Amino acid sequence: MRRVGSYEAKTHLPRLLKDVEAGEVITITKRGVPIAVLAPAHAEHLAAFRETAMAIRAFRAAHPLRGVTIRDLIDDGRR
Repeated sequence: MRRVGSYEAKTHLPRLLKDVEAGEVITITKRGVPIAVLAPAHAEHLAAFRETAMAIRAFRAAHPLRGVTIRDLIDDGRR
């Protein structure tokens, strides 16, 4: 992840946006402290999907089906 100062971000915003459009993630700093992140808009959605998938996997690991198949559950729900 590239880091740029706030002044550079202000003066070179069009170039930075072009880099972000190409998939790069850029952290904007102020006096060396990160204050913002420029990232492609879709990256935010991908992170949410990854978090959801991880939560589902954790739930499934904590709640095993113990021999019951997904098909059994579907069929039981249709009765």
